[in-house]
Amino acid sequence: MTELIVLALLVAGFVAIFHSGSAPKSKSRPRNYQPRPRAPQNVTPFNAKTAVHLVDTRVIRGYARIVDGDTIVIQKTQIRLFGIDAPEINHPYGKQAKWALVKMCKGQEIRAELVEADAYGRTVAKCALPDGRDLSAEMVKQGLAIDWAKFSGGKYKPLEVPNIRKKLWLADARQKGRMHVWKKFEARSRGDGGTNGQ
Repeated sequence: MTELIVLALLVAGFVAIFHSGSAPKSKSRPRNYQPRPRAPQNVTPFNAKTAVHLVDTRVIRGYARIVDGDTIVIQKTQIRLFGIDAPEINHPYGKQAKWALVKMCKGQEIRAELVEADAYGRTVAKCALPDGRDLSAEMVKQGLAIDWAKFSGGKYKPLEVPNIRKKLWLADARQKGRMHVWKKFEARSRGDGGTNGQ
């Protein structure tokens, strides 16, 4: 009789399960199962020398200290003006470029939209005056900087004054990869006649 009761309970249990629609969860996969791709197991450790710099989309505002014709400092952040190249301080027109930027920024709160970091660790930013004028565009229009199409996509090229690349020949040489021209100029400036002691 005990066997009959156990059998009846088992049958009642199966009937209850199938009629309620709540069958116990199976560990078998559904018919349309798609396995998820797994993350690679060989993760490379962090290497600061090869790490890719993530672009910071922050905007900083403040009064600028002018370093040269295309470099400013706002809130202790050294910023390279986006898309242009101005002469270095010790190059022809370098001091004029710096002082034109000083005059433009004096007493003005500059807005810098951070874009990326350059090869020298400076932050590259699109900088504007409170009235919305683009500092890079203003420097090019004044004939104290040239468009650097490699970085600007040619944005400032139409603003270049006629023959500016002849005037700012060292900046033009740098853009064209003719660094020997720079080295020769630097050597002459030091007084070794371009021989670099050779």
